Amino acid sequence: MKKNIKKAVLAYSGGLDTSIILKWLQDEYNCEVVTFTADLGQGEEVEPARQKALALGIKPENIFILDLREEFVKDFVFPMFRANAIYEGEYLLGTSIARPLIAKKQIEIAHKSGADAVSHGATGKGNDQVRFELGYLGLDPDIAVIAPWREWDLNSREKLLSYAAEHSIQIEKKGKSSPYSMDANLLHISYEGQILEDPAAEPEEDMWLWTTSPENAPDEAEYITISYKNGDPYAINAKVMSPATILETLNQYGNKHGIGRIDIVENRYVGMKARGCYETPGGTIMLKAHRAIESITLDREETHLKDELMPRYAKLIYNGYWWSPEREMLQAAIDKTQENVNGDVKLKLYKGNVTVVGRSSEHSLYSEEHSTFEEDEVYNQKDAEGFIRLNALRFIIEGKKQPHRLEKMHKNKDNI
Repeated sequence: MKKNIKKAVLAYSGGLDTSIILKWLQDEYNCEVVTFTADLGQGEEVEPARQKALALGIKPENIFILDLREEFVKDFVFPMFRANAIYEGEYLLGTSIARPLIAKKQIEIAHKSGADAVSHGATGKGNDQVRFELGYLGLDPDIAVIAPWREWDLNSREKLLSYAAEHSIQIEKKGKSSPYSMDANLLHISYEGQILEDPAAEPEEDMWLWTTSPENAPDEAEYITISYKNGDPYAINAKVMSPATILETLNQYGNKHGIGRIDIVENRYVGMKARGCYETPGGTIMLKAHRAIESITLDREETHLKDELMPRYAKLIYNGYWWSPEREMLQAAIDKTQENVNGDVKLKLYKGNVTVVGRSSEHSLYSEEHSTFEEDEVYNQKDAEGFIRLNALRFIIEGKKQPHRLEKMHKNKDNI
C-alpha cells in the first residue's frame, strides 16, 4: 500500500529515467515534487535540468541545482584516498563514494522544503538503491523512501519511451548516444550493459570516452610532482590548487597518457556478479602517489595495520555504509595516521603506467645511514643473530619436541 506522501525530493538528472519518475511521482502519489540536480563534475551541463523540470510543472522554488565538486573531493574522495581504498583489488569506488553526498543533500533539501519523502532512480538489481537508502535512513530515520523501479512495471527501455510519449515528456537526443549504462563524476566514468554483459567480450575502443588508448598515448614520458599535507594532495608541480582542481588536473594528465582503465567482474552487494569497465585517470595517479608518500612517513606496523583495515573500509563504502558508526570509527583511525604524511612525490607518466621515481618529506622515517650497503657506525650486524634466534625459538622448541615433523618432510620429498 502506498504511503500518503505530500512532497518528495527526487534526485533528478533530467534524463529519460528521472524525467519519467518525476511525472510518475506526480501521478501515482499525487504529491508535490522537488528536484535536486548535483554537479559532481560529470562533464555535462546540469542547468538544462532546470528547464526540463519547469516543463514538467515543477515550481521554480522547488528546483535545486548545486555545484558540489569541491565538497565531493574534499569531504568524500580525499578521506577515502587517505585509506588507499580499493574494492576487490581494482575498483576505486568512483560511483560508490558519490552516493552518500547525494543522499546527504537530498535530506538537507527535504528538511529545508518541508518534504516528507525522497526518491531515486536506481534499479532493484543494483548497489545504488542500497547506497542511497542507507544514506537517507542513516541521516533521517523518519523519512519516507520511494524507489519507483521496485514499484512500477516500466521494466524495459521500450516501456519507458512509450510512457514518455504518452505523457508528452520530451527526451532530447544529443549526437551519438552510447549503448552503455554510464555514471560519471570527477573521480571516474563507468560503463555497464550491452556487450559488457558477456565477460569474455573485449569492449570496443570507442567505448572509452575519457582516456587516450595507451597505444596512442604520447611516445614521450611526462613527469609531475604532487605535494601532500596531512595525507591530502594540495599542489601539482608546486602550484597550489583546490581539491576539485587537483583532481581535474590529474584527470587531464591521466587522460593524455592512457592511465586508469580497468575491466572487472565485481561482486555486487545484492548478490550477483556484474561486469563493469571504468576510467579513473586522476584517482589512479593519486593512489600511487599517496602510497609513495606514506612509504617514507608511516611506521611499519602503522602501514601494515592500515593495509589490513583497508578491505573492510572499502567494502563499507561499496556497500553503502559511509554514514555508519563503523566507517566513522575507521576514518578516525586512518586520519590519525596522516598527521605526518607530508611531502612531495615525483611520478613518471607513460602509456598507461604511473611510476614513482622519487619521494621526499621533512617527516621521512627513511634513514640512509641505517639502510646503506656501505660501512656504517649505527647498526651492529651481529645483533641480528639474537633477533633471528628469538624469533625462531618456537620453531626450535617444536623441532626438538616433535622431531617427526622433519621425518614427514623427508617422506614427502621421497614421494615426489
